[in-house]
Amino acid sequence: MKCRFCQTMLHDTFLDLGSAPPSNAFLNANELNAPELHFPLRLFTCAECHLVQVDEVQKHDALFSSDYVYFSSYSRTWLAHAENYVNRAVERLNLGSKSLVMEIASNDGYLLQYVKALGIPCVGIEPTASTATAARKRGIETLDHFFGKRFALDYTATRGQADLVIANNVLAHVPDLNDFVAGLGVVLSVQGVITVEFPHLLQLVAQRQFDTVYHEHFSYFSFHTVQRIFSSHGLRIWDVEELPTHGGSLRLWACHDNASRTETPAVATLLAKERFAGMLEIDYYHGFQPLADAIKNSFLAFLLESKRSGKQVVGYGAAAKGNTLLNYAGVRSDLLNYVVDASPHKQGRHLPGSRIAVVAESHIRDTQPDFVVILPWNLRDEITEQLDYIRDWGGRFITAIPQLVVS
Repeated sequence: MKCRFCQTMLHDTFLDLGSAPPSNAFLNANELNAPELHFPLRLFTCAECHLVQVDEVQKHDALFSSDYVYFSSYSRTWLAHAENYVNRAVERLNLGSKSLVMEIASNDGYLLQYVKALGIPCVGIEPTASTATAARKRGIETLDHFFGKRFALDYTATRGQADLVIANNVLAHVPDLNDFVAGLGVVLSVQGVITVEFPHLLQLVAQRQFDTVYHEHFSYFSFHTVQRIFSSHGLRIWDVEELPTHGGSLRLWACHDNASRTETPAVATLLAKERFAGMLEIDYYHGFQPLADAIKNSFLAFLLESKRSGKQVVGYGAAAKGNTLLNYAGVRSDLLNYVVDASPHKQGRHLPGSRIAVVAESHIRDTQPDFVVILPWNLRDEITEQLDYIRDWGGRFITAIPQLVVS
């Protein structure tokens, strides 16, 4: 395998989670008697540019199919994050009725609904038909396409360029990084701005967030590596923010090299922070495997002891990260009876690999479990508030990462 950015041959293993099905490949009941494809889930570090990456063992158009089940609008926390971002970006960039905002991987219109409400023209680019249809029902123009340079050229030839291009939590999902970033440059107006959000590799390592590794995430980024990728395509990062979302993310503000944007001190500060942490040396990327194994073993020991003690344990949040944890630990429904999810698009299905049933929240009130494992730990506060009633019968919450916590 070669690095998907710089084409250097890859030899250094960052993490090996064995084999698993794609984390969003939920099963219908009629699929439970059929074979289920598993693919290697192994990350490599490029010794030259330090991009951490998984091989494209399954094509991206199969991973992001018309039956895609992740809809962004079912998290209050994420909706609030999107609305706050839109209000800030509109004010900071002085956007108005003559501007054009494009969001790549716009999902179900969770973010662009706030742009539209301000009377600012907008368009979403979303390859999964299920979520694109939901966005159009909100009155948001949405084009069913994978984004890349070819699409950007075709779009700008007839529609012109965008003043703000938003790419939240999509960069990691792109198998051809160079094509995607080149497309950003094509579709961006001369003085326009790109904002990109993605989980920060520094936090993944520090917080032992190995469950954020799954096949749909092709790449895992440090700031210095992303800066190098953007620079190679004539784009300059002039500001960066550290965000709490997804356990610690970055938001980049980028423009064309010759655009009139002054670089903020935050850029140099974050580069220095990564340098101090050792992220510019290959040794930093060694030794993560034992940390992941320790979390897996601790979580599995808790489930086994709960089973021996006659305690009922269930899960909340049929999230991709939860599927990584459950499949790596070999957990099945005998140890985790069911998983609740707020999205009706997931209810009635079964988790990939573990085949645990996904049900509505009413099951928690009906069965009164002793423990609820919060699988999307990044939404812990929202979920514990929502399910606070489990304390009425002595129920407790569990999170497994960065270490096992019972509360």
